[in-house]
Amino acid sequence: MTGSHAYAVREAREPGDREACFAVRKEVFVAEQGVPEDIEYDAHDAGAVHVLAVREDGAALGTGRLLHGEAAAAKNGGDPAVGSLGRLAVTREARGLGVGAALVRAIEEAALARGLTAVDLHAQTHALGFYERLGYEAYGPEFPDAGMPHRAMRRVL
Repeated sequence: MTGSHAYAVREAREPGDREACFAVRKEVFVAEQGVPEDIEYDAHDAGAVHVLAVREDGAALGTGRLLHGEAAAAKNGGDPAVGSLGRLAVTREARGLGVGAALVRAIEEAALARGLTAVDLHAQTHALGFYERLGYEAYGPEFPDAGMPHRAMRRVL
């Protein structure tokens, strides 16, 4: 992208990256959507692969995480070859710029690099179309998570 919309997506490895990821999640999930802060952050954060979208000036625009191995098993039916995409959040100012799709693709690349063959996620129902456009297919019934309706989805890589 060019101009004021230029951004980069990377795994969160630099000093301060994890805090930037958490700040985006707090802004989107806690402040905007009313998710209780005590359930937004969990024990899986420590071992997850976090991705971060940043503007050229260093401002965080979005984040997401990949769970794999045992951490993903509870979310994907126990299949060790399937990762779990979650906590995908894009700041209000960055919506519509392709940041969300870029974060999903970065998470998929991280999954492939770890030998995974598919990625599952739990999508808020209003976001089903977004994930479907990226190749995800919904399965199973609707269920509540943090007080909001969700559906399970999967994409084979």
